[in-house]
Amino acid sequence: MASSAANPSAAGAPPRKPARKPRKAAAKPSAPAPTEALPTDRLDLIAQGLSGKASAKQAIFRATQSAFDVLRQVSQELCLELTQRITTTVDASVRIEYYPVNGMEFHIRFSGDLLVFVMHSNIVTFPDSFGPMGTPYVQADFRRRFFGHIMAYNFMADSIKYQRLSDPGYLVGRLLVNIDSHYFLEGVEQLELPGHDMSDSPVTPAALRLFVESAMIAAVNNDLIAPPMSDIQKISVKQKLENQQVSRGSKVGFSFSHEQPF
Repeated sequence: MASSAANPSAAGAPPRKPARKPRKAAAKPSAPAPTEALPTDRLDLIAQGLSGKASAKQAIFRATQSAFDVLRQVSQELCLELTQRITTTVDASVRIEYYPVNGMEFHIRFSGDLLVFVMHSNIVTFPDSFGPMGTPYVQADFRRRFFGHIMAYNFMADSIKYQRLSDPGYLVGRLLVNIDSHYFLEGVEQLELPGHDMSDSPVTPAALRLFVESAMIAAVNNDLIAPPMSDIQKISVKQKLENQQVSRGSKVGFSFSHEQPF
């Protein structure tokens, strides 16, 4: 009996379960590796371009269009003034006429000359070596590197009248307009353009009238030269059918100044 008391299992007590081993602490999840920076959204790049350069070009186009409208107005006024002066004091048969063509072109016809003023629809830029590109004024704002441009061409009036398609025309001058409605004018030496600082050259009626007056003077002083006999000994049927006269004269042409002050 003593042995039964000493051994509880012998008296019918349930056996003890072995002690469990302590669980290991769960490992903490490691921090994720830093991901590489994603490239900028392409839509953002497009939006940035549109809000910067494209928006600036639209503003420059509007400024150029406004300048062209002023140029058109001063040209009409100049033609009227010259007509009144010449017909009353010089020769009533001399005609100076303004011809509207469309919203981006007009003509001035005087004597045997025709000036064609054309506004280009595109906005352009130039190399750093060109004119005002290296000035502090242009470099202070990237938008000033872009220009609208208006060209003045000199033709013989009869070239248009008789549709002589092979007759040449000559670029007399080019007016560049920037986003500030400031201008830079370059042209042939015969224009005798004064040097000017673009930062201090806003588009004004007086400045555009000077452009038209100078172009007319250059055209008047550039006379027609008759061709030598050796060039007109033969004429083709095609030339005859196209009204290309055998002995038509041609302009001497103009000398462009590439080193104008600015």
